[in-house]
Amino acid sequence: MEQINETKQLKYDLLNYFVKEGRLEEDLLSDLLSVSLEKVQEMMRELIEEGYLNKDLTLTSKNYKEQKALQPKNAIILADDLGLGMLTVDRDTPVGLLEVNGTVIIERLIEQLQEAEIDEINIVIGYAEEKYEYLKEKYQVNLIYHADHAYQASFHTLKLVKDQLSNSYILPGNIWAETNPFSKNESYSWYGVLDTVDDYSTVRLKQPNRLMRVKKGKAGNTMTGIAYLLKEDANFVRNKLEEQEKFQLDDKVWESLLFDENEMMKAYPKIFSSNQIYLINDYSQLQYLEEDSTPLDAEIMDIIAEELEVKRENIRDIFILEEGKTNSSFRFTAENKEYIMRIPGKGTEELVNRYHEYIVYKVLKGRKISDEVLYISPENGYKISKFINGARSCDPHNQKDVAECMAKLREFHDQKLEVDHEFDPFSEIEKYETLREGKASKYADYMETKENIMSLKKVINQFPKEKVLSHCDSVPGNFLLADDEVYLIDWEYAGMQDPHIDIAMFALSAMYTRKELDALLASYFVEGYDDAIKYKIYSYVAVGGLLWSNWTEYKEIFGVEYGKYSLKQYQAAKEYYSIVEEEYLSTSTNKSN
Repeated sequence: MEQINETKQLKYDLLNYFVKEGRLEEDLLSDLLSVSLEKVQEMMRELIEEGYLNKDLTLTSKNYKEQKALQPKNAIILADDLGLGMLTVDRDTPVGLLEVNGTVIIERLIEQLQEAEIDEINIVIGYAEEKYEYLKEKYQVNLIYHADHAYQASFHTLKLVKDQLSNSYILPGNIWAETNPFSKNESYSWYGVLDTVDDYSTVRLKQPNRLMRVKKGKAGNTMTGIAYLLKEDANFVRNKLEEQEKFQLDDKVWESLLFDENEMMKAYPKIFSSNQIYLINDYSQLQYLEEDSTPLDAEIMDIIAEELEVKRENIRDIFILEEGKTNSSFRFTAENKEYIMRIPGKGTEELVNRYHEYIVYKVLKGRKISDEVLYISPENGYKISKFINGARSCDPHNQKDVAECMAKLREFHDQKLEVDHEFDPFSEIEKYETLREGKASKYADYMETKENIMSLKKVINQFPKEKVLSHCDSVPGNFLLADDEVYLIDWEYAGMQDPHIDIAMFALSAMYTRKELDALLASYFVEGYDDAIKYKIYSYVAVGGLLWSNWTEYKEIFGVEYGKYSLKQYQAAKEYYSIVEEEYLSTSTNKSN
């Protein structure tokens, strides 16, 4: 994109006001552009000289011709979020479908886009997708389903619609704009920020007309999520999406695609006032917009107030976190301290024994293994824990991260903690299958695969092992790293078991290749290991693959989609069974003969 300075950007904005409103008085333009009257007069003289304005201050044909090439062609709404629904009476309602003053949030966005003559509107959905269906008939919009929305970053969402990127608006589905931020005339690529700062932004104003990536630990300008990309910059983003493995996309947000090699954003800033755009991922925003709104689930708020001994009105800054496979969570503040509350997901009551989980947390208390849990219900699994500032999930492809997590896992196992219940993966496979209530597996060769996997019980029992309290769901996302500490969280499936199952579960979730799995074993067994341990853990990977595949098939009954996750777990079960069968069982049989 052509580099433009602040004055040229202001000129474009001035011309756009003329296109939208007709001829405007100079003092009004001064207010709209937040510049002096003298600056407005200077720009208007220059625009006349450059052939964009006639002397009578009407627009020239040159201006109309250039504007046509820059006009918006479509809009992309990223609405594949969990939303605030889990805190409302109707917990299935995504945030975009909540009402503010009698108007559905996403309908207002669609109508504002259509008011700006944007007729091609593509909406990417993921959570409760059936609730968005009516929009197709009512507004003639396109719906695109994102199956892996729960555990993929937002740049994956944008990848689904990358072929539509060209003179495009991109926006989230959970914003409320008091005035219409869209126009049928645009002159440059821009990204919207507010005139406020916060600690969650990834951008800040470097100059009056440039945005720069925020350095870690620094505050930035509040991001709206709204952008307009001209074709050239849309191509830049598309190329990054197509070759994303070459780019560092740790931010997880699609906006990370907009930065060039100098950490400058390709799009120019468009600054909105904080009372013009509201990003509704915080209930305080929703309540501010509609004071009479009472969307909060009274039971949840009462639990927080009672357990933390605070008033309900002091429970603030509620932000929805990424949806997990089993539960949903939100962060909030109370008396200037930050916490996390977990809400169990649909069907979880059949999958998790909450009393067992409650006992596990009692055993872990004070041992600096897990996050600090302040409240957990042994009946329904609601849980409140302290928020760990600066924490991030383990990157299973970062060798340092993996080494630290395996050291923590080994430290936990070596404590040889005990509880009165056991986690038996073979029994759990049978249980999840039973919960489907006769519904056949979606995999045609399921019965054969199950028979093979169940035969591994005898194999595993041949190997030496000592049962201790094990996590049994030790996926990379359940390891948090912060300030040289590692925390192992989410102990729902924990019980007495061979601790080596935790190594298998880590590798299985990370979808490691065999070479990567062997490297993981070396990180855990720093003293070395023999083939007996290796093939036992391979067996656990196979068992875990069928276990979690069955788990997802049960959850899918409730409309929860897991995309390729279920298939990859099932494939891992078959792959590692074959390895054990070909390399261990056949060799053992030959030796015995």
